Amino acid sequence: MSSHAASVPATRRPTRLYPGYAFDLDGTVYLGDALLPHAAETIAAIRAAGSRIVYVTNKPLQTADDYARKLTRLGVPTPRADVVTSVDALVDYLQREHPGKTLLAVAERSTVDELREAGFAVTTDPAATQVVVVSFDRTFDYEKLNAAFQAVRYHGATIVATNPDPYCPTPDGGLPDCAAMLAAIEASTGAKAEAIVGKPSIHMAQALLDRLGLPASDVVLIGDRLLTDVAMALSLGMTGVLILTGATHVDSLGGSPVKPDFVIDGLAQLLPEPASL
Repeated sequence: MSSHAASVPATRRPTRLYPGYAFDLDGTVYLGDALLPHAAETIAAIRAAGSRIVYVTNKPLQTADDYARKLTRLGVPTPRADVVTSVDALVDYLQREHPGKTLLAVAERSTVDELREAGFAVTTDPAATQVVVVSFDRTFDYEKLNAAFQAVRYHGATIVATNPDPYCPTPDGGLPDCAAMLAAIEASTGAKAEAIVGKPSIHMAQALLDRLGLPASDVVLIGDRLLTDVAMALSLGMTGVLILTGATHVDSLGGSPVKPDFVIDGLAQLLPEPASL
């Protein structure tokens, strides 16, 4: 991880343009169904300068196509290829580490559909399960918990999860996220997830770098969480920018072991001052 001073200024904007930009979505580009201030103008300026862009989200409630359509509808034209989700990282991981295995998915319908489209068999039978996939699931209930418990405890299934977030920010505050479902399964089975493939894992980082086609040193990652967005950026040598429009308040910076390269109040500060362009 990069070495940083013990304290970080309240706000400090980048001083140059980068060849590649990776944006978190919730709390960074938009919140709920509204773009955050200056998002469209800033992203348009980055594209006009010739830099490449991807959007990276741990939230698996919609597909990459859904996110691309949402961004486009909100005024940020986006093709599906520019979106990397934790489900994309999950599929990459499973195809590499568990090809052809049968999955039991503690997940919502869109995630199950993506797993099936990727060629995996998805079952509800614990005895037929080889990997339990755990994701952000608003339909999580005792039946799903028990099926996962049976598969892991009595049939030797491995656990793989999409993301480590304890909650997802919303305009009303937040919702319990994947870490809550994973904690219940790990607590009841006594087993730990083999991998959590979303941010800040190397699996997600590699997925976004592959999509950009750039080395980590040429990429800046902008996000609102120190322990996922910024930590992932710094772990692979990307530039990490913390934005204070989502889950993290400036007061959290002093006690955090993760020190971003830059801290900005909003996306208007992502671009360098005009004189330095």
